[in-house]
Amino acid sequence: MAPIKETVGYAIAQLCKLHRNTVDAALRQAGEIHVGQEMILLQLWDAEGQTQTQLAELLCVEAPTITKMLQRMESEALITRRPDAEDARVSRVYLAQRGGAVRDAIERSWEDVEQRLTRGMTTEERLLFRRLLLQARTNLAE
Repeated sequence: MAPIKETVGYAIAQLCKLHRNTVDAALRQAGEIHVGQEMILLQLWDAEGQTQTQLAELLCVEAPTITKMLQRMESEALITRRPDAEDARVSRVYLAQRGGAVRDAIERSWEDVEQRLTRGMTTEERLLFRRLLLQARTNLAE
């Protein structure tokens, strides 16, 4: 058995932490949002009006975490929450004007990080790397 520090999982854990910190720095430099908020915005750019529960499931976070994130985003005028038309117990999430306006800056920040992450890789290597990461994610999700 390989020592933990020599495993693929350990390398992925280190990579994830570095990636999150790098994205956080890029987003702060752009002056737009806090790391993690872009994941909620990404979901809303695709489909507004999702419930808090749906967002929590999509992002693999607990309900209290998504509630706190959405409260902060609402106070920062990124999103709005409204009761569902048919069930007032359900809260639906929509983009506020600022939530749509920050899209270009966020996408540029992520593109910059992507360039750093894959620097020195050929196109084929980047595609293989992504495919292998997706396979690993599928394996763990089973």
